[in-house]
Amino acid sequence: MITRKSKREIEMMHEAGKLLASCHKEIAKRIQPGITTLEINTFVEEYLEKHGATPEQKGFHGYPYATCACVNDEICHGFPRDEALQDGDIVTIDMVVNLNGALADSAWTYRVGTVDPEVEKLLNVTHESLKRSIDVALVGNRLGDIGHAIQSYVEEEGFSVVRDFTGHGIGPTIHEDPNIFHFGQPGTGARLKEGMVLTIEPMVNMGTWHSQKDDNGWTARTIDGKWSAQYEHTIAITKEGPLILTSQN
Repeated sequence: MITRKSKREIEMMHEAGKLLASCHKEIAKRIQPGITTLEINTFVEEYLEKHGATPEQKGFHGYPYATCACVNDEICHGFPRDEALQDGDIVTIDMVVNLNGALADSAWTYRVGTVDPEVEKLLNVTHESLKRSIDVALVGNRLGDIGHAIQSYVEEEGFSVVRDFTGHGIGPTIHEDPNIFHFGQPGTGARLKEGMVLTIEPMVNMGTWHSQKDDNGWTARTIDGKWSAQYEHTIAITKEGPLILTSQN
């Protein structure tokens, strides 16, 4: 069942989103060759605690960390680890913040030092695909319009869109209906209505979209070893247009 949030609920989720965005901005200052994703994870836990919030995904279905940290060919749900990032790597940090019971979810892919031109293009295309999908998240449009906006642009640019993982509704729990596919046909799927709160989180690969899971049962990576990027926002559907609850601007 797809739930719709009240204005008060959206306001509370927006406050959680602002805190999450501020945490991402602090992470951006710390990303450099030599740092480990485990150090980033520790920073996030301490930052959220300092601001009266908790990492909602820690313990979710047994997930053991405050963040997901994916390096290079890892797509999503990567475990933070004590392994130094290298110049030219990319790393995606994904987190869900709980502030006074309200949730917000956002992932961001960071450059570590200087990346290759094709990797730079991957990041730019993935970020732009998120922007384009948010632009069509309007009352009266359909979920398929979101997926189509992402897929048509990404494939035109020579990359592929991951099929095995989706965006979702959010609040009061992490994953709620509906699933937000990042591919699809316009004019299909459930209609967008005022009060829906969704995550849109395209995962884009340099090679094939197919994925495989590591032995830990969580980390998904590309089957061909080519790199993957992801950008994610939590948005509310409003009469005035999409409201980005996790905006970093």
